[in-house]
Amino acid sequence: MNPNGKDRTARPNKHTARSESRFEKTPTRTVVKSLDEGALADILSRQPQGLYLVLDCIQDPHNLGAILRTADGAGVAAVIAPKDKSVGITETVLRVSVGAAEKVPFVQVTNLARTMKALKEAGLWFVGTSDHGDRSLYETDLRGGIAIVMGAEGDGMRRLTEENCDFLVRIPMHGSVPCLNVSVATGVCLYEALRQRESAGEHDAS
Repeated sequence: MNPNGKDRTARPNKHTARSESRFEKTPTRTVVKSLDEGALADILSRQPQGLYLVLDCIQDPHNLGAILRTADGAGVAAVIAPKDKSVGITETVLRVSVGAAEKVPFVQVTNLARTMKALKEAGLWFVGTSDHGDRSLYETDLRGGIAIVMGAEGDGMRRLTEENCDFLVRIPMHGSVPCLNVSVATGVCLYEALRQRESAGEHDAS
């Protein structure tokens, strides 16, 4: 934020200049478009055993940018978020993601609970992070077709989102603070999944 209290516009850089169909060029910047839910069927058909990430109403663009950067590093097949009450791809997200927002499929859906049900029918298992979790993240099998579900800053997952999870897990906390920042927690979960999948020989860099 600049001294006048106004949001600073992200400067164009090497990560914001692509010519693919997801990008719209303007005279000063490249706008990255999210995908609609119709793209999920194609992604899932190509990566039925992939690692997916669901974000339930993440609103801070800095968090989303950091999450997309981590998702790219962990080889996430797609990041799924609702259209309402969620931040989309903004210039801040582009800047913070350091190019990952242009690489990781970011799909915004009209009804997250309905989308989760459809993906469950297609074979994905949903692992939600919650204070109500009855098992540790590190005691949970995160191999195969898995979607990790992260709740919003502060409020966590909404009721219907939590009800559509197959398992609820918690990240062990041994200090005085009750929880991690959502982007940090996402990194912990994704890289535990990646560790398990690489140990099992499942990770496909493609």
